[in-house]
Amino acid sequence: MSKHEVYEQKATALLEPILKEMDFELVDVEYVKEVGNWYLRSYIDKPGGITVDDCEAVSRLFSEKLDQADFIEDSYIMEVSSPGLDRPLKKEKDFKRSLGKEVEIRTYRPIEKEKEFYGILRAYDDNSVTIEGEDRGRMNFLKKDIALIRLALDF
Repeated sequence: MSKHEVYEQKATALLEPILKEMDFELVDVEYVKEVGNWYLRSYIDKPGGITVDDCEAVSRLFSEKLDQADFIEDSYIMEVSSPGLDRPLKKEKDFKRSLGKEVEIRTYRPIEKEKEFYGILRAYDDNSVTIEGEDRGRMNFLKKDIALIRLALDF
C-alpha cells in the first residue's frame, strides 16, 4: 500500500465518526500533490447539499483529530468541501444512487472512434457498467476502461 493510500485510510478513519455524528456522508478522501503542495481533501455530502458552514464545522473537528494523530509526515493543506454536481461515481453507493439516471462516461481509449458516451445507467457490478443511450442502445463498459463516470449535467 502506498503512502498516499495509508494517509487516506487513516484520515478516513478519523473523519467517519465525526460525519456519522453530524449525519453527513463521506464521499471521498484524497491525498494529492498539486503545483508543489500536498493536499488532504475530504468531500462530504448530506441530503439537500452541504453548506459552507457544514464544511467549516467538519474542518475544525477534523483538524483537531489530525493534529492529535499527527501521522502525515509532509506539510499539507487540508480541505473539506462538497463534491459538487460533477462528482465522479466511485463507490457502490454512488452507482446505486445513480441507477436510472443519465451519466457521462469517458474512456481511456476510443471505442468506435469515440471516448465520450451518454446514457441511462442501467446496471453495474464490480467489473462493468451498462448504459442505455437513445442512438446506440445498450452499451457495456469494463470499469478498468473508464477514465471518468459521473452524472450528466443538463443546463
